[in-house]
Amino acid sequence: MNNTNSSGRLVSLDALRGFTMFWIIGGGSLAAALSELSSNSLIQTLANQLEHVKWEGFRFYDLIFPMFVFIVGVSTAFSVPRAIDEKGKKNTIKKIIIRALSLYLIGLVYYGWSPTETDGDQLRYVGVLQRIAICYLACGLLFCFLNLRGLLVTLFLLLIGYWALMSFVPTPGLEKVTFEKGENLANWFDGKYLPGFKWSGTYDPEGLLSTFPAIASCLIGVLVGILFKNENKSPAEKLKWVFSLGVLLIITGSLWSLHFPVIKNLWTSSYVLVAGGCSMIFLGAFYYLIDVKKWKNWSKIFVWIGMNSITIYLAWKFFRFKDISNNIIGEPVQKFIDEISFDHMGNLIISLVSLSLAVLFCRFLYKNKIFLRL
Repeated sequence: MNNTNSSGRLVSLDALRGFTMFWIIGGGSLAAALSELSSNSLIQTLANQLEHVKWEGFRFYDLIFPMFVFIVGVSTAFSVPRAIDEKGKKNTIKKIIIRALSLYLIGLVYYGWSPTETDGDQLRYVGVLQRIAICYLACGLLFCFLNLRGLLVTLFLLLIGYWALMSFVPTPGLEKVTFEKGENLANWFDGKYLPGFKWSGTYDPEGLLSTFPAIASCLIGVLVGILFKNENKSPAEKLKWVFSLGVLLIITGSLWSLHFPVIKNLWTSSYVLVAGGCSMIFLGAFYYLIDVKKWKNWSKIFVWIGMNSITIYLAWKFFRFKDISNNIIGEPVQKFIDEISFDHMGNLIISLVSLSLAVLFCRFLYKNKIFLRL
């Protein structure tokens, strides 16, 4: 049974990609505005889940970035074999390198770089888009040269190797092993060897050493993509595998966290497994609802966003939908809404308008078949 659309795309994957971006482009702000409006425990819990933990732990918002990296891996398992069949391995490798480099350069621009920029000390060499580019490059090339067993071994070595490095190599200067903020080996390594601007001052949450386990997150996606591409397995078998393995990864990661804590800013191996397991369960749920049961209407908004995820990510940075929304509503109107309804209702309306503008922008691109292809 073929569960892709006529273009060969897995619709549930596009929807899940859009689902992750939805929270970045305004879903989180909307939940925060709701939490100001109501003290309802359910709303407060939702708002709490849409904030990152300060250091150790795991909330829903800590899943967004690794789930996007996971989705990149799944997409790679679909796109690379098709490219090899059409253009050959040599041209596919060239395309992977060019695409990764393009995304990396876009990431530099996102954080303020321009071709005339001469001050390298203020350039952020690492970041969200740069990490995605590196993960895509590594996994794309690995997929070109390794079989399934080789990919599994690479995943194992990345997770175990990072755990061993972080757990048994003392931080220079402290002469002890620690996972504390600013005192661990990964943070020290950034301070010593990472040039340019660092997001957290002396280190970066998308730093050098933590890029290796991030590649493992992408590899988990590649392996899941291989499963979903397998035409010898029925949709029911695929769902059984993805849900079972997802739960297994969450349990394994939770147990591992007793020694190697779940810390997003270090992208710890336990964090990779917990986030990977959650991503698998989300993909399984979307696949069941959209591609198996054909219940698609509810997911249209997510598909609009998911088909242009990089475009809307950049637009959210440079168009500033929240500022446009503020200009549309205006402070006098916001105060008037608060006066005739509830305190902070105006802020909620602004968040709704901002999110609506972003979604309508994605709908316009989708309906007019405008897609950013790297």
